Amino acid sequence: QVQLAESGGGLVQPGGSLRLSCVASGRTAGYYAIGWFRQAPGRERELVSCISTMDGSRYFGQAVKEDRFTTARGSADYSADLQMNDLKPEDTAVYYCAASPLRYAFSAWSCSDDMDFWGSGTQVTVSS
Repeated sequence: QVQLAESGGGLVQPGGSLRLSCVASGRTAGYYAIGWFRQAPGRERELVSCISTMDGSRYFGQAVKEDRFTTARGSADYSADLQMNDLKPEDTAVYYCAASPLRYAFSAWSCSDDMDFWGSGTQVTVSS
């Protein structure tokens, strides 16, 4: 089994930045797709970003249309960071990381709602 732990959430003013981290532990082996998702109250969960731990290939979902967020492999094996800049109140949500082994080549379908492993989420609140 693989466990995921998110960190870095909190309260930030509009225009501020936060960096979220996701670290996988347990029966990790091989390469993974790690996705960041978010869910705001009363809204469906949506994909923010997806990254391959093999080579850092990545893509972004429709959740954030402007070029304010980026994702990168973390400093630890089986980890990924989400850097969020110029945060807006509408970015307020619980942010989850999820992971699945890369069974096929990394693609635009590597991250989805049916990923194998999920973290418990970290709250991000953007408010003045």
